[in-house]
Amino acid sequence: MHIPDGFLTTEVALACAVPAAVAVGIGLRRANADLDERRVPLLGVTAAFIFAAQMLNFPVAGGTSGHFMGAALAAILLGPWLACLVLAVVLGVQAFVFADGGITALGANIFNLGVLGALVVGGLMHAARGLPPRLVAGAGAFLAVMAAAGATALELAISGTVPLATVLPAMLGVHALIGAGEAIITVAAVSAVLSTRPDLVRGRLALAS
Repeated sequence: MHIPDGFLTTEVALACAVPAAVAVGIGLRRANADLDERRVPLLGVTAAFIFAAQMLNFPVAGGTSGHFMGAALAAILLGPWLACLVLAVVLGVQAFVFADGGITALGANIFNLGVLGALVVGGLMHAARGLPPRLVAGAGAFLAVMAAAGATALELAISGTVPLATVLPAMLGVHALIGAGEAIITVAAVSAVLSTRPDLVRGRLALAS
């Protein structure tokens, strides 16, 4: 789902980069205010896990492949704003070091893969108090992937790269399968954390458990 260089117009790229920069800025302020010696290692471990997991692809329909996105897991462990910061770091390293996603499209990729997913999951966590934490984790992971896919399709269509009637059903269809894989991985990771260190799970999920 990483958008390469040349696929977005300058206007669309900037329109995505501005909210992405705002979200990362809020994440930096929250990091300065909220992080302590206990949670700083969790931030680094979460970023490293997501980075490594995104490098592993699994096959889906039609010969395509998908990979773990990680916005839901980061939001559950760290909160949505710190999740935006973590995904920005991961996607920045991928773009600048591994050429995975374009430099000019970095703001859009951060917005799609990080900010949208983290805020969707954060809102779901807030609304779903009392529901089983694994249900919230799975639903949040699936919705985060679908939101990112829908936003990517819309940005490509507005940029004139591909018609919306073509790209939207294709993106949503393939990413429904990827979202299912994302949900399975996220639920497994959250279950492992809940069984060993439930105190690390933030907010509504901790209350629901």
